[in-house]
Amino acid sequence: MKKALLAFSIAGAMMLSISPVVDAVGNGPNYGGNETVNTSILHTYDELSSFLKKEEAKQKDMELEVIGQSVKGRDLYLVKYMKNPENPTILFLTQQHGNEQLTTEGALEFIKHLGTGKMKGVTDGVNILVVPMLNADGAMGDVDFSLDDYVASGGRNLTRYNALGIDLNRDHITKIQPETKALHDNVMRKYDVDYMIDLHHQGTQSEIDNEYVSGSILYPTTPNVDEDVVLKSKKLGAVVYDSIEKKGWGHLGKYNGGSAETISRNGIAVEYGISTLLFEMRGMSDHSYESYVLGQKSNGYLIKQTITTLDATVRAIADRSIESKDISFWDTLPFQTTRTTE
Repeated sequence: MKKALLAFSIAGAMMLSISPVVDAVGNGPNYGGNETVNTSILHTYDELSSFLKKEEAKQKDMELEVIGQSVKGRDLYLVKYMKNPENPTILFLTQQHGNEQLTTEGALEFIKHLGTGKMKGVTDGVNILVVPMLNADGAMGDVDFSLDDYVASGGRNLTRYNALGIDLNRDHITKIQPETKALHDNVMRKYDVDYMIDLHHQGTQSEIDNEYVSGSILYPTTPNVDEDVVLKSKKLGAVVYDSIEKKGWGHLGKYNGGSAETISRNGIAVEYGISTLLFEMRGMSDHSYESYVLGQKSNGYLIKQTITTLDATVRAIADRSIESKDISFWDTLPFQTTRTTE
């Protein structure tokens, strides 16, 4: 029963995706109105671990690997679908920030999806890697600092930082934290990855065209990245943009991102020559800033947005249609701005 509400929201989003929809996902209610934010409907670390082990037992093409441990000793998982090492490989990375969990919920649904007949033949042409919860300690609120100011209810708070109060997405040069070290040592350097989508959440007040966005995207912007890597990153973004915008409930903008190589989008593109895309979904599961937290009635839409993104990209890579994607939309896609509230 614990996940009934979340399952209902996912089912509702899937129904809405095939029906006429007036409001975009971005128009979901903010925290602070008549909404609540309850973390008990989200997978705990133990539930995620159990889910992955059950799916591995059911899916013949799925392999589960432990790539390391968190500060508090939690195993960090990598889900693998690798039929042919010669195929292009895409990595989906979620929850570098522990309070950005709806992308993880979407990734888990997608993993289940990969075990169904709907994906028959797709994994013959693409290798898929998923790190579904890099910041396991932050996701569980098992940290060495106070979370008293965080707003969510439901028995646990979720934080951006790892147990030591470090932002993992600023540790991709020094790689000091055990979580980022595990990612680099046992994923980035071990597998021949061609594409990566780094899935995050942002605040609730970003907009373009006077409408809230459902998310924002950006390719690597450091001047040190190879031009061909940027080109392929933009094509990856084109797949995502086209798949979301045509649904009717999505509304994407361009993210205002920096050029620092401590950030995975930039650092991984430079160090490994991997084409990367940042996708920032609207709203967070928990935060000390109320304006960053989105009411949970939008959960289903945002989870569906994640599933749509993962499904579209693996199909485009598998059939090589990504190679002919038109990237001209990047030239006119507006940078999102922050709505000022009275």
